[in-house]
Amino acid sequence: MRTRIKICGITRPEDGLEAARLGADAIGLVFYGASPRHVTPAQAQAVLAALPPFVTRVGLFVDAAEAEVRAVLDAVALDLLQFHGNETPQYCASFGRPYIKVVRMREGVDLATEVERYCAAQGLLLDTFQPGTPGGTGSAFDWGRVPQGLAKPIILAGGLTADNVAAAVRRVRPYAVDVSGGVEQTKGIKSAAKMAAFIRGVESAQD
Repeated sequence: MRTRIKICGITRPEDGLEAARLGADAIGLVFYGASPRHVTPAQAQAVLAALPPFVTRVGLFVDAAEAEVRAVLDAVALDLLQFHGNETPQYCASFGRPYIKVVRMREGVDLATEVERYCAAQGLLLDTFQPGTPGGTGSAFDWGRVPQGLAKPIILAGGLTADNVAAAVRRVRPYAVDVSGGVEQTKGIKSAAKMAAFIRGVESAQD
């Protein structure tokens, strides 16, 4: 099965459009004020207006107040929610939208338990654990820690670049991969050349 590609942290319409043109299946918009890739609802609307059809629009939140999420949903046409903090399954499901839950791969995490806990999620996104940092660490974790045969689609993230994504896909065989910093020229500004190289790397690992 072809590995899907999500390019996260899009802040400019031209970057979202280029990601889609190059073959990205999804783009991510960060609604987390502490992130250098944070966008306002107005900025997000401008990005989405530039996208062609059949590109999944994902909104990323980190322990946001319920009212904050609902305000974004009222203003921005998102297809999928991504919860990157310590959100409970009940909270994640409360918005009545498809969602994915991020699992930071700290020592001792049991992915089978997380799959069962977030049984309503569309999939789990696995990211590198770094204390005090909810994501965007730029570091990979040990891909050998991901068991095969989990009952949910797995999206692999954490320190992926054009140089290592083919090896990651071959090792983990994830449903999808997610990249942000690995395809940037500066934080929040994507590089067309890096996005193209990353997508070629994913495609080179397909059976």
